[in-house]
Amino acid sequence: MLTGTCHCGAAHWTLEGDPGGITACNCTLCRRYGALWAYDYEGQRINVHGPRSTYTRVGKDKPVLEIQFCPACGCVLCWRGLQLETEGRRIAVNVRLAPPEAVADLPIDHFDGLDTFDDLPRDGRCVRDMWF
Repeated sequence: MLTGTCHCGAAHWTLEGDPGGITACNCTLCRRYGALWAYDYEGQRINVHGPRSTYTRVGKDKPVLEIQFCPACGCVLCWRGLQLETEGRRIAVNVRLAPPEAVADLPIDHFDGLDTFDDLPRDGRCVRDMWF
């Protein structure tokens, strides 16, 4: 099991099983947060615990997700889909909150969320290459 914890320790997430490729997105939110995402469905392989505040994108008539963060230290824990899908509610946790040694070798998948909304080809980098 993979676990990530905010800086103050008040909130955390767990992910059961193999997280697969970790997504680095360049959309207007993700690039500002510097988050790296691992995906699944809420209450299935991913669970988030502790106090959380949310941010829903301003200026969108029908936002599709919310960002959840620790109200005490401000660390971004996850994003959570606002629409229920057939499999459940989509969620992605920020693996930058996990211990570095637990996620260092996970491959990075790049997603162009700014312009094309396309998955980009893997370039061989993994999480440890994104620390700096």
